[in-house]
Order: sequence, then C-alpha cells, then structure tokens
Amino acid sequence: MFQDEARFGRISDVRHCWDKKPHRPMVRAMLTQQYTYAYAAVSPVDGKFDSLILPQVNGHCMQLFLNEITARYPDENVVMVIDGAGWHRSRELKLADNIRTVLLPPYAPELNPQEHVWDELREKFFHNRAFDSMDALETHLEAALKSFELSPERMRSIAGWNWIINSISK
Repeated sequence: MFQDEARFGRISDVRHCWDKKPHRPMVRAMLTQQYTYAYAAVSPVDGKFDSLILPQVNGHCMQLFLNEITARYPDENVVMVIDGAGWHRSRELKLADNIRTVLLPPYAPELNPQEHVWDELREKFFHNRAFDSMDALETHLEAALKSFELSPERMRSIAGWNWIINSISK
C-alpha cells in the first residue's frame, strides 16, 4: 500500500468554469485558516483504499492510522510505502507484526500514486466549493473518501502503475 496525508481546509480552490454569454460565473471563495487532514493508503494491485480523517499530521496520528490498517487487515502482511516525513520516521511508531514500511526516496512525490488519488479527490469533490463550517467540510470529505473506498476499480486505474504492478508480480 502507498500511504500519504493531505490537508483540507475552508480555503476554496477557485478554478475556471464556463457559463453562457453574457453571464459571468459566480463562485464563492473564502480564506480561512482552519484545516483537517486525511490519511490514506491505496493498494495499486487490488484497488483497496483506506482512510482516516484526523486533526493533525504527527506521529500520534500516524500511529492511529497504522493501528487502523492493522485492524482492517489482521491476516495480511502489509508493506506500507511512505515518504520521508518526520512523523513517518519517528522511533516512537510501533509497527504491528503484519506491517512493514518502505521509505520512498527524498523529494520524490511523483513516485507515490497516492498523490494522484489526492489530485482526483480535489478535482472531483472540492473545486469551487466553500464550506460554512469545519463540520460541513469534514462531512463532505468523509463522503468523498467513502466513495473512493467503495470504488476499487477506480483506485486501481489511478494507482495501478505498470512499474509497481510488474515489481510485485515478479
């Protein structure tokens, strides 16, 4: 599984959109410094996608996420590919017997298919959206992540890169 975190907040991502002439499209935008974080992991082979919404990015929240993966896959051996974020390398992380981590090379987000999952999530669920509260944002984020969890074919089409699939099947 390839793992990553993403920040979501009440700052909208305004994009171009179309409207009939002579109308101008109206899009709400706001700048608010409130954020929440989504932790997720995707399996490129079978499209399994698991996620949690947590308040911060740190070792404690990473431990919660790893514990959740352990609980969801108790009878499987999970190789979790992670980037070099400080909380990923924390000595305080306690890995279960069925989880091993592999670090990606530094400064190489393009090697992590989870980054493309975040792009898809933001494009399909968050463009030109403004939320009245953090509860509204988290409810929307939860629904978006759930739709990804229920769509393994979609996740496999995003994350099932040839070099990953070929390296696993050899």
